[in-house]
Amino acid sequence: MEHLTTLERQGPLRVTQPSDDVALVQMDDAENKNALSHAMVDGLGEVFARLGRNPDVRAIVLAGLPEIFSSGASLEVLEDLVTGRRAASEVLLPRVLLDCPLPCISAMAGYGVGGGFALGAAADIVILGRESRYCLNFLNMGLTPGMGTTVLFEHVLSPALAHELMFSGEARLGRDFEGRSGINYILPKREVLPKALDLAARIAEKPRPALVALKRALSSARRQAFEAGRTQEVLMHEISFAQPGMADMIQDMIAGGERQEN
Repeated sequence: MEHLTTLERQGPLRVTQPSDDVALVQMDDAENKNALSHAMVDGLGEVFARLGRNPDVRAIVLAGLPEIFSSGASLEVLEDLVTGRRAASEVLLPRVLLDCPLPCISAMAGYGVGGGFALGAAADIVILGRESRYCLNFLNMGLTPGMGTTVLFEHVLSPALAHELMFSGEARLGRDFEGRSGINYILPKREVLPKALDLAARIAEKPRPALVALKRALSSARRQAFEAGRTQEVLMHEISFAQPGMADMIQDMIAGGERQEN
């Protein structure tokens, strides 16, 4: 396969091979700010499943656009969740990275919001843009956190900082996490993707069976915590989704083309 050519285009996703045994999955939906639409959610699940089975892939980089990693769940997805047309248990994108048998690196050069931030935080190696903003804005919309957020961020940040971000919904610059988290690298955003690709190339030099075995061992605690956390989140969703007027509020946001972002 020729390097840097598009190997696959699936809806809002592009898959390329920047170097030997490395796959780059890029969310590429600028018009919708890389929102986690039904097409994006389903596409990510299918692409990562295929790459995980591909014997010619040993490391995967997940990236967004230079200014936008992901703006979180689309309004249509939120409406389906609130009205019960789609169960919250069906939108568990972090599991795509957690269960992938190969090492995954998230190159979050642009801003990440809500479920988009959670998606990137599920990677084995996380890289943020120093000048980009990141937030967990669930409560800003009257919703409790989902997608394993309640436990994933305790691992990636710290329990104290994770809880603060979930309660406040406040956006933080990447540089605000320096010295206060377990994030691997916080770099100027122009350096995020090159660093991720360099790390992936180094990882891809290793034997695939050993990488798979190590990934399973190192991700075990997070996978177990994720499963326990999502059970609690489902119970919280039953409460927050049932609030009077919640469905009408989401429909008004759709009609107005609005989105709660920080």
